[in-house]
Amino acid sequence: MREYQLYINGAFQESTSKETFDSLNPFNQEIVARVSRANVVDTKEAITAARNAFDTSDWKRISGNERAAMLKAVADKIKERKNELEILEIEDSGSTLRKAKEDIFLSGKNMNVFSQYAVMDFNESLDRVSKAGFSKNYLYREPIGVVAAIIPWNFPLKMAIWKLGPALAAGNTVVLKPSEVTPCTAMELAKIFDEVGFPKGVVNIIPGFGEDVGEELAKNPLVDKVTFTGSTAIGKRVMSLASVNLKKCTLECGGKSANIVLDDADLEMAIDGAMYAIFYHQGQCCEAGSRLLLSEKIHDEFLSKLVEKTKKLKLGNPKDNTTEIGPLVSKKQQERVLSYIAQGKQSGAKIEIGGNIPSNSELQQGFFVEPTIFSSVNNKSTIAQEEIFGPVLSVIKFKTEQEAVQLANGSIYGLGAGVWSKDAEKAMSVAKQLRAGTVWINEWHLLSEHAPFGGYKQSGIGREFGMDGMKEYFETKHLHVDEVGERSKKFWYDTVVPKK
Repeated sequence: MREYQLYINGAFQESTSKETFDSLNPFNQEIVARVSRANVVDTKEAITAARNAFDTSDWKRISGNERAAMLKAVADKIKERKNELEILEIEDSGSTLRKAKEDIFLSGKNMNVFSQYAVMDFNESLDRVSKAGFSKNYLYREPIGVVAAIIPWNFPLKMAIWKLGPALAAGNTVVLKPSEVTPCTAMELAKIFDEVGFPKGVVNIIPGFGEDVGEELAKNPLVDKVTFTGSTAIGKRVMSLASVNLKKCTLECGGKSANIVLDDADLEMAIDGAMYAIFYHQGQCCEAGSRLLLSEKIHDEFLSKLVEKTKKLKLGNPKDNTTEIGPLVSKKQQERVLSYIAQGKQSGAKIEIGGNIPSNSELQQGFFVEPTIFSSVNNKSTIAQEEIFGPVLSVIKFKTEQEAVQLANGSIYGLGAGVWSKDAEKAMSVAKQLRAGTVWINEWHLLSEHAPFGGYKQSGIGREFGMDGMKEYFETKHLHVDEVGERSKKFWYDTVVPKK
């Protein structure tokens, strides 16, 4: 069994309370690691270390090339340790081997891209601000300061990289709280940062629980920005606590993404895409395609073929390369998903497949739920409106493209959406009408480090990735440079202010 301590101010240490918690393997409930549990005292210590590192060290003043080299070294070490990290990700989170391999690869790749952003010049010249030509104007971007990062349990290492990479590339210092459900790869990442030789206090990683560590990070006045990924309910709580000193917030919250299949779509490709959209990582994705909107012209054929393909999905040990559906992350999540399935039955929706814990004796120790498809779903019902975060698909029939758009937009969320059609112009027309931060056309789940990711409405505030994501970690200062010297106020008004 592994043991992990808090990483604060360049050192590994026990919690001041000496308390620990166990991380369990969702497949067999074995203990993966015993982890020191941070508390408010530890959190304040980590914040103070980050504050001192930002205010008094050379971190924010070193060149972008130096920061880039250190972040690149982190990316290289992730690549070196990929086999170990893949297995740990599987044991800690229930990720299938296929997903874990992809996640570790992308974590290194993402960090490599963030290292390249560290050398970019984000400052801008505004040559046309002054029409009279008496001044030059610049936008100067500088790091915000101390960033508190709070991440969920579904993509443990990737989410840590998504927060740490851009924050550090911009010159900030960070306190990261990994999920208490899946802390292990984030704590291995702490070892990597330590090996690379980041200055003390620049990176602090403290596993703990939201009710004390998360709340302190959100409200502590020494923190300048909080970046959070998780449920909309907790995002609202974070935003409320952050208002104590009006700290900046980036919130990537819930989703109930609509996947629209038009009547001219390539059915085989769209069926595979619909399965990937909802059943990837057992549906535990914020932008999972959990609402499938089918044109009435293809509804019956599409649904029949979808059910038949779903029957063939293999549930099993996530370490087996042939396993397609692994366990949910915890007993709590399994019970949550089953409760939504019960509500779906009560609403009058029809279960086409699944809806239970699998009967296979080899899976009884794991937190499994069968891939589940509901048809005849009312778009206003609970299973169509609330984020389930499990392998549960709600199928909704529509008559016209306009009705499909209305159904898709009929949600408090707006993180992702999809359109399937052979007609590129038609698909683009529908996509532009969808109120979602990312819309895939004949695809799902693919993201780019160079394109912004985030949501409309109650799916969040701000963006991650790309230039938009990097700018979330800067303060923007307007520099106005007078190039005239002496001039009277009268001269200024006579020259610039229009006469009445």
